[in-house]
Amino acid sequence: MLRLGRVDYLNVLPIYYAFESGAVPLAAETIRGVPALLNQKFIAGELDITPISSIAYARQPQAGWVLPDVSISADGPVASILLFTRKPVKELNGETIAVTTSSATSVVLLQILLERHYGIRCTLRPAAPELEPMLTEYPAALLIGDDALQAAEDAKSGLLNHLAIENVIDLGQVWKEMTGLPMVYALWAIRDDYVRRYDREIDQVAQAFRQARAWADSHAQEVLAEASRRYSLPLPVLDDYFHLIRYDLDDLYRKAAETYFAEAARLGILPAPVKLQVWGEV
Repeated sequence: MLRLGRVDYLNVLPIYYAFESGAVPLAAETIRGVPALLNQKFIAGELDITPISSIAYARQPQAGWVLPDVSISADGPVASILLFTRKPVKELNGETIAVTTSSATSVVLLQILLERHYGIRCTLRPAAPELEPMLTEYPAALLIGDDALQAAEDAKSGLLNHLAIENVIDLGQVWKEMTGLPMVYALWAIRDDYVRRYDREIDQVAQAFRQARAWADSHAQEVLAEASRRYSLPLPVLDDYFHLIRYDLDDLYRKAAETYFAEAARLGILPAPVKLQVWGEV
């Protein structure tokens, strides 16, 4: 049976709820985890198809293909990739920033934006994704996913006033300002050994994901109600978030992903720019 990864975040609920509810059939063993864990399991051969951090795919493009027509992206603000700072960004030059251990793509994105957009260099220190201890020790902290969404809500409500947060910076918005492009945070990768054994089934999986996207679009209120049942975030926040998250992988989004890879290569994070290897097109 297909071993399918599922990011343990709100951002994939619209697609996976279509599978979980039985609205779109897909025979698979689903394995949940934060992006970093799924990256590890995929590279170790413990997952056949999984959402994988874009940078993890770029670091081992020979390890697999990507499913067509699906990604985790945003065209501008994303609301869940946030840098919390206790001073203006320009004043962080030479400082150490705490960064979540949950995602590699967002950490590399932060490094790119600091150097290429803001013109500063910082040391990035991995830390557990808990904003209060991160900001108690460091002048800025990067959170992603549900942790970022909840922290942003806590900051708005005044629960974090004691941390003296000066800025909450949406990295998706800054990337858009710098490049004019969307940002592709994750791709659904397929292992080469799965391709060799089950190449005929991959078309069925790809079609199931297309159907899941279409189902989620046409059942937006049902998905929103399920999200409200599972998560403590206010309904308007959930609704806004689902309007920000995109699942596209058309020519524009492929260009965006490859631009991100090129920027990472420019800083020496990748040895060279990487081209996407999309299933059914190479």
